[in-house]
Amino acid sequence: MKYDVLIIGAGPGGIFSAYEALQCNPRLKIGIFEAGNPLDQRKCPIDGKKIPSCIHCPSCAIMNGFGGAGAFSDGKYNITNQFGGTLYEHIGREKAIELMEYVDQINLRFGGEGTKLYSTSNSQLKKLCMQNDLHLLDAQVRHLGTDINYIVLEHLFDHLQKQGVEFHFHTHIDKVEQIGKAYRIHAKDMAYDGDICIISTGRSGSKWMGDICENLGIKTRSNRVDIGVRVELPAAIFSHLTDELYESKIVYKTKKFQDMVRTFCMNPHGVVVSENTNGIITVNGHSYDDPKRYTDNTNFALLVSNHFSEPFNDSNSYGESIARLSNMLGGGVIVQRFGDLIRGQRSTPSRMADNFVLPTLSATPGDLSLVIPKRQLDGIVEMIYALDKVAPGTANDSTLLYGVEVKFYNLDVDVDENLETQCKNLFVIGDCSGVTHSLSHASASGIHVARHLFR
Repeated sequence: MKYDVLIIGAGPGGIFSAYEALQCNPRLKIGIFEAGNPLDQRKCPIDGKKIPSCIHCPSCAIMNGFGGAGAFSDGKYNITNQFGGTLYEHIGREKAIELMEYVDQINLRFGGEGTKLYSTSNSQLKKLCMQNDLHLLDAQVRHLGTDINYIVLEHLFDHLQKQGVEFHFHTHIDKVEQIGKAYRIHAKDMAYDGDICIISTGRSGSKWMGDICENLGIKTRSNRVDIGVRVELPAAIFSHLTDELYESKIVYKTKKFQDMVRTFCMNPHGVVVSENTNGIITVNGHSYDDPKRYTDNTNFALLVSNHFSEPFNDSNSYGESIARLSNMLGGGVIVQRFGDLIRGQRSTPSRMADNFVLPTLSATPGDLSLVIPKRQLDGIVEMIYALDKVAPGTANDSTLLYGVEVKFYNLDVDVDENLETQCKNLFVIGDCSGVTHSLSHASASGIHVARHLFR
């Protein structure tokens, strides 16, 4: 089968590259290849009752399928160069912001109208954070919510189908082959040809991307891995932050080790969820735009960044080993009361039953100090006490910590200012490139490549 453009991965990078390519040239023949399911078939079987925890589906409905790993996220599109990736290093700061704002306009046009755009500009909270040695990063944040994000993706899928895009779901690409200046991709006994190949497989495709680069001789560099916990506490404790900012990215440098600890993926009135990455169960969080689906809790991640060079430089394997240890001890996600952690005792079902904060995820009570290395755990505890100064109650005994949360980053793929590799007409975009780490940056990278090719 022959296409003008082959797109591997139906996450935000793949979706927006196809959308913009057709805006530039409606006659293009585009094929999108996705290992997971269509959006309407992405159903996680965990219900908290009959199926309380992950059953290791062949394709994780949370991580794979149309919309990528962000399909069931809380739909936060951060318009900023301060976090979410280094796209601006390739295309310039002004251009990166312009593309992210364009992505925001598309989301509004396809069902996100009426959602709120938050901003940290002129925030008194920034001053409060600085007074306590915390640093609030600048951003505009469009919060779609998991429910509205799903609607936007539905409309985008319908639009792309009507424009003639051919989707191949349940199609894992085994090999990418360069034939002259064109490409052939292989999936079991099928092969598909295209003049241009765009790879956008997201974080869950990190190992696969490494193999593809090795086979094609594309240079890569080791990236970092972030290890931490997901904090859950009463929504009222962080309401002064979330009501004004919704997503507050706060960074802290620890006194003991000088490590950087940051808040990530804040979900006011949200729920904690588990997810399956390459067979490893980790934790994440979601929230909704519809007030009827609000909970009494807010959750967010606290992550410590880890960089490795010599003699060990496989950051993702380091993160996987810690996550596997958590899975081995807890059978999945472990939850612990902050007070129990500080007193050096494991949380038990009886202690959890008496806790003031009711968990939104069914997890195994345990001891995170047996899982997370001391350096990272010390940093997390130090950060919690620092946050307690700007949000009193964060360090309460009843605050819940779920572990582990691991953010895997792809190898940094060697790409130029157009995100093109040394292989002519082969582009790597989104989180699988190592360049982006967010919905907005990944989407913008797809727009950028499409404009470069077809305008």
